[in-house]
Amino acid sequence: MFEYLQPLWDQIQWQPDLADIFYLLVLIGWFAWIWPQWDWQQLLADKGLQWRALFCTLAVNGLWLLNASVTEGIYVHFLALVTLMLIFGWRLASILMLLPVSFFCLFVCHQPWMLGPMMLFGVCLPLLLALTVHSLSYHKLPKHLFVFIFVAGFFNAGLSVVSHILAWAVYLWFDMDYGAAYLVDNYLLLIPLLGFPEALLNGMAVTLLVVYRPEWLYDYSDRVYLWRQR
Repeated sequence: MFEYLQPLWDQIQWQPDLADIFYLLVLIGWFAWIWPQWDWQQLLADKGLQWRALFCTLAVNGLWLLNASVTEGIYVHFLALVTLMLIFGWRLASILMLLPVSFFCLFVCHQPWMLGPMMLFGVCLPLLLALTVHSLSYHKLPKHLFVFIFVAGFFNAGLSVVSHILAWAVYLWFDMDYGAAYLVDNYLLLIPLLGFPEALLNGMAVTLLVVYRPEWLYDYSDRVYLWRQR
């Protein structure tokens, strides 16, 4: 086992640069600002919620580790951010994503200090956009079950891939000296290939939760989405 792990350990780049430290400080400041005090208290008090958080985090971790690397810095994998947000809320989902992203940076990127930019550009910004879309759909569209599943789940998940790839492409272009033409030809063109599968995966997950475990969803209520239609 040690002989197998030693080459992996040797590949890890442990030395950060100033940009890595800066992004990590920004991430700490972001978490201090959005810290989900009430949700965290609920998590600590509810063992069932703790088991769901553990299971969902490990499931997302597995999806992120099923990665197809195009080249250094360009990664292709499912996100499952929207499903996590709809179960735990966007604030707690951001905190829970620390584990999958840490594993991803360590075992896929081999750069632990990439945690800062990966969390900021690959998780926090897409989650913030997903929250915005979900909130707008709740306030502007009819309170209908189809709207919740299709807009908050399916459409929102596809949009999360778009925002994830665009934000990460901007980071690669700005901080890692990738050319815009190269990113368009080798990364941005993957958006249509990833968007629909991601939307389908999250849409199916949300549908199953609505049918079998609606109480697991953070802000879903049968009284709002079903009873009012009668």
